[in-house]
Amino acid sequence: MSQRVRGVISRAKGAPVELTEIVVPDPGPGEAVVAIQACGVCHTDLHYREGGINDDYPFLLGHEAAGVVEQVGPGVTEVAPGDFVVLNWRAVCGQCRACRRGRPWYCFATHNAVQKMTLTDGTELSPALGIGAFAEKTLVAAGQCTKVDPAARPAAVGLLGCGVMAGIGAAVNTGGVTRGDSVAVIGCGGVGDGAIAGAALVGATTIIAVDTSAEKLAIAKRFGATHTVNAAATDVVTEIQKLTGGFGADVVIEAVGRPETYKQAFYARDLAGTVVLVGVPTPDMTIELPLLDVFGRGGALKSSWYGDCLPTRDFPLLTDLYLQGRLDLDAFVTEEIRLDQVEEAFEKMHGGTVLRSVVVF
Repeated sequence: MSQRVRGVISRAKGAPVELTEIVVPDPGPGEAVVAIQACGVCHTDLHYREGGINDDYPFLLGHEAAGVVEQVGPGVTEVAPGDFVVLNWRAVCGQCRACRRGRPWYCFATHNAVQKMTLTDGTELSPALGIGAFAEKTLVAAGQCTKVDPAARPAAVGLLGCGVMAGIGAAVNTGGVTRGDSVAVIGCGGVGDGAIAGAALVGATTIIAVDTSAEKLAIAKRFGATHTVNAAATDVVTEIQKLTGGFGADVVIEAVGRPETYKQAFYARDLAGTVVLVGVPTPDMTIELPLLDVFGRGGALKSSWYGDCLPTRDFPLLTDLYLQGRLDLDAFVTEEIRLDQVEEAFEKMHGGTVLRSVVVF
């Protein structure tokens, strides 16, 4: 029998979000209903509200979430009622050409719940990233549920569902950062700080945080940055070279998604170094680089999709490291808020004063 719960929706481009009643159907084949315990307020949710993703309004926002499986549909074996899970937006299919090549983190046919959640008048909702977790309960594909240790704090490990995992994965999975490497991270929001934490976790010895905000640079040190560069006051490429013996960093992670910062990343890496783009550009952005420089500097230019993560592998591992005190996920949680404070959290994003506001149920 379907359930009525509270959820936060976006009805129209740029309009304030609304807390309203939504209808969550019983799970069908391959689906699960999850009672949400915590959900981070990610910039992607603001992109949905602003029409930056698509125009399939109304949206049910929220996607960085942890909770407890309440019901499962026919054929579900991955999870069972009572399991504590972190939700992911890339439930791998196991059948596409990427999965068949043994690279499921690139799955080209990820899936979501087939049924739709609705408003009480029957209007279908588009769940953000196929999740829609600014709600007391949500319907997802069972493959979007990853079991982790229930001893973990939901507000902290739920952030693995998007931004923090994107950052850690950009460093460790995409960039291949390893012990002794030098790393520069341009943009020290939640994703950038995740990349710094990931680089520190695997033993990078020089970790350079780059931002225009002195406050953000100070926070970056908490996650393992050994040096900081204020891009508002100095030349980024020159400073990174100075801090790496004049050569440039082995890996430069661009977590802003702008042409000018990407160019900084390109020229701030060492010969044969790696650039990782994890910041998300807008459709109108273009970049021009001398082709001879692309050839002459060698190395690799990579894009990182969701930190090239495999949730079934990475979420439990990072949760265990968190519980062991080796990965401070709590430091990403700036504040805990109520479900009716999401719009206020969006406003705080513009000021750059929070890493994550987290809705706690």
